[in-house]
Amino acid sequence: MSTKQESIKLLIEEYIEANQIGPGDRLPSEAALSQSFRVSRTTLRGAIRQLEAEGKLLVKHGSGTFATRPLPSIPSSLDRLYSIGDMIRSAGLREEEQLKSIQRISACPPDIADRMELSEHEPMIVLERTRTADGEAVAHSINWMPEKLANPILDNGSFSGSLFQSLELQAGVRIVGAYSELTVPNDHDAHAARLLQQPQATVLLLKQLHYDELNRQVLYSLDYVRNDIFRFWVRRTR
Repeated sequence: MSTKQESIKLLIEEYIEANQIGPGDRLPSEAALSQSFRVSRTTLRGAIRQLEAEGKLLVKHGSGTFATRPLPSIPSSLDRLYSIGDMIRSAGLREEEQLKSIQRISACPPDIADRMELSEHEPMIVLERTRTADGEAVAHSINWMPEKLANPILDNGSFSGSLFQSLELQAGVRIVGAYSELTVPNDHDAHAARLLQQPQATVLLLKQLHYDELNRQVLYSLDYVRNDIFRFWVRRTR
C-alpha cells in the first residue's frame, strides 16, 4: 500500500468514528468520499480494498460500501492444547454452537483407523458442529470417537458443550495432549466453505489426534478455523 493510500485509509477510519457509522451503515459514494478527501478515486479504492481485507468494510457491488464489526483476534500458542470454546471465551466473546449431525457408522474409515490404531470394524460416532463467536461462524469441527467411548456423553442422540469436559466427567477419559497438523484446506472443501461468509475470511485446518493419560488415541478431529480470527503462534529457539 502506498503512503497516500495509507493516509486515506486512516482518514476513512476517522470519518467512520467521527460520524458514528455503525455495522451495516452505508458510507457515502466513492465520488463523494474522493471529493471530500481530495484524492483520486483510484487512491480511494485502494484504501477501501485494504479496509475490506481487514474486515472493517464490506463492499457490495451495485449497493455500496458498508461498515462492519470485525471480531477481535484470538491468539493461541501451538504448544498448548486449548479447545475451540476455550479460545473463543478467552477472547471475551460469546460462544455458541450449532449441532450439524451425529452419525453412527459401523466401520471406521481406513485412514482414521490407521491414525487411531483401531480395527476398521470398530463402530464409530462422528460429531459435526459449527462454533460461533458473537453470532458469527468462526470454526467448524468434525470429531471421530469409538462408539463405546462416545455413548456415555450422548444425550438421546444429541450433544452440546465441551467435548473435553464431557469425556472426562462422563466417560472417565481425560485428554492431555494432541498431535496437530496445521494445513490449508483445498478450494473445493465444503466444510471450509461454511466459514467463508465474510470477505476477509480465510480458513486453516487443524488435523488433530488426541490422546489420554495412558497415551491411548481416543479422538480424531478436523478443526476448521477462520484465520482472520484465530492467530496461531509457536516460540522457536536456536
